[in-house]
Amino acid sequence: MPIPFDSQKQYYRAPFGAVEEGTPVHFRVLLPRSVRSNTVELCVKYDYDYNWEYHRFVWGGTFDKDTEIWESSFTPDRIGLYWYFFKLNSSDKTRYLVPSDPYKISEIRDSPGRSWQITCYKKGFTTPKWPVGGVMYQIFPDRFYFSGEEKKLERTDYKRNEDWYALPQWAPDENGMITNSDFFMGDLKGITQKLDYLEDLGVTCIYLNPIGEAYSNHRYDTGDYSHIDPILGTEKDFVELCRQAKARGIHVINDGVFSHTGSDSVYFNRSGRYGDGGAYRDKESPYFSWYKFNEWPDNYHSWWGFDTLPEVIETDPAFNEYINGKDGIVRKYMRLGNSGWRLDVADELPDEFMENLRRSVKEENPEALIVGEVWEDASNKESYGARRKFLLGDQLDTVMNYVFRGAIINFCRGQDAPHTMAAIMSVVENYPRPVLRVLMNSLSTHDTERILTMIAGEPLDGRDRAWQANTKLTPEQREYGERALKVAAAMQYTLPGFPCVYYGDEAGMEGYRDPFNRCCYPWGKENKELIEWHKKLGELREECSALWDGEFINAYARGRQLAYIRHDGKTALYCAFNLSDKAEEIPLPPGFLEAKPMLGSKVDGQKLQMKPQSCEFLTVDLE
Repeated sequence: MPIPFDSQKQYYRAPFGAVEEGTPVHFRVLLPRSVRSNTVELCVKYDYDYNWEYHRFVWGGTFDKDTEIWESSFTPDRIGLYWYFFKLNSSDKTRYLVPSDPYKISEIRDSPGRSWQITCYKKGFTTPKWPVGGVMYQIFPDRFYFSGEEKKLERTDYKRNEDWYALPQWAPDENGMITNSDFFMGDLKGITQKLDYLEDLGVTCIYLNPIGEAYSNHRYDTGDYSHIDPILGTEKDFVELCRQAKARGIHVINDGVFSHTGSDSVYFNRSGRYGDGGAYRDKESPYFSWYKFNEWPDNYHSWWGFDTLPEVIETDPAFNEYINGKDGIVRKYMRLGNSGWRLDVADELPDEFMENLRRSVKEENPEALIVGEVWEDASNKESYGARRKFLLGDQLDTVMNYVFRGAIINFCRGQDAPHTMAAIMSVVENYPRPVLRVLMNSLSTHDTERILTMIAGEPLDGRDRAWQANTKLTPEQREYGERALKVAAAMQYTLPGFPCVYYGDEAGMEGYRDPFNRCCYPWGKENKELIEWHKKLGELREECSALWDGEFINAYARGRQLAYIRHDGKTALYCAFNLSDKAEEIPLPPGFLEAKPMLGSKVDGQKLQMKPQSCEFLTVDLE
């Protein structure tokens, strides 16, 4: 019996996926004749409308002796989300065709239930070309590399950790506080000195965690947006990093922390480090209107209750001008050489602020990239009581793709392939094509456990920092983890988007949550085999145009085996993955029967013979 409707196949819904406003969408459903439908209706509703619209289908003939075809079209004409299902009317009963689980795809029910989603984005929405086909590399500046240049620092309220390979300070101090004031002295010149390594790795974009003046090692407690932290170096050092990086074809993007500042900042100045000014000390301060005081000065809104991170009012005209104005912070760093911004906690930034930021960035450089931190499906995310507009063309170019990360990790940890593929396909279906091509696909970040620990270690399950500090992978766990990491990285590099390697993942670093995921890069103690694997994946991305902006086809998902095809007009790439603990066979599509496996797997007839915990690529020239 044919599937009644599959929103992810062109036969049923064309075009597939998100659409530009004004694009007609054609629907085709296959209904059992036993349902005896005399009319079929498309039920569709714009996200903010109360009422549903009903569009009649026309009968399209028979599919087989037991199945008939019904067809209709609908044109979304407003940017935003549309929801739809199908109503099946017969002489004695009304039924509904609605989404089901990933195994059944759709089902006919006696009552309406869930709906399918159409994302309709702004006509003409484009994203930068330069990230396509490249590799991003995330650097936590204090922990990547120390140039050896000693800085003349005025501040004394920090601890210098002399042992590069030591754990960061994790225990509370004598006052029971965790101050994040231990530094390993990684700096901008150190990153510049390692550009040859990054170029050899295939990196085309560096994403820097915050580099502005601040008083913690993570620098999310901004002290002064306009100055680079002296521990990291100078403005001249940043300009030189960007200049030398661009000479190698590497772009640099900065972390924009615009939902809050530090309490110890020139703007708030709770500790008095900056004299008598600041919103905490002076109601006449030019920064007073930035903050949300319930009762000045000590009762104020702070980010997630951390009183060291007072929230700002992003729509305040003075704050907006300071960040997004003609001579604001956003443009300042672009003029120094950066190629865009990653926005911290984007789902906590108001629409108005992000739209202002986009105008500022794109006026300065239309090819600059704007990435938002969003942990869920960014196409239908709700926060602060409203549906967010991140991906519709007026705000972000793309987001950190935690959905793919979760799918890959769950697959490595034992999830069956159909569930993994369903998560991947949900993003491919819901995200606009301009966004898909530049998705930031990470396996680890400064906010998560390291990927090796995630896929091979004992689950954290709320354990404390003392346990995390003293728990490492066993030799057996590490052996499995390194094999599984190769598979995970292969998926990361071949799924739609732009892979982002968290510094040291490619060298085999492990670690639980902050600060154990923020140890120093293990120069001289790297896992060379994993580095070579990442280089090979980088070469594949550079050489295979299908990975730049190619189509994605779900080819196979069963048990612990998964495969997909990427293709464009020039090349087609079959990507197969086996995470079973034994050898398995995966069927080859007809067009790949004569292709030679890149990684040494055997082809037996129409089957690909795969080793346990392995991956394989086969490529076909389409020209």
